[in-house]
Amino acid sequence: MTMSLPPKLTQLPPNLPIEGAVRIELEEGIPIFRASHLVQEQIEALLVKQKLMPLSPEEEQELDGYEAIDDYLSFVNRTLRNLSFNQTQQAS
Repeated sequence: MTMSLPPKLTQLPPNLPIEGAVRIELEEGIPIFRASHLVQEQIEALLVKQKLMPLSPEEEQELDGYEAIDDYLSFVNRTLRNLSFNQTQQAS
């Protein structure tokens, strides 16, 4: 199995809460990492504002930061699912 490198994060959004930013759910016994409801609400607020008017450079940077975190969490979740799948296949 070839492992790819995770996406590189250069910074976190300034409004990202230090605690409670990520929640963990179990899906078929595999921990899955997702943005918390608080973070999802902030992203939604930025997206709604973006539809109504241009975002400030700081808001654009914040939204880009959330996108980078989403990419990172997706990578972690894919890696965990693949590892679990490979372990299941090897056990069979």
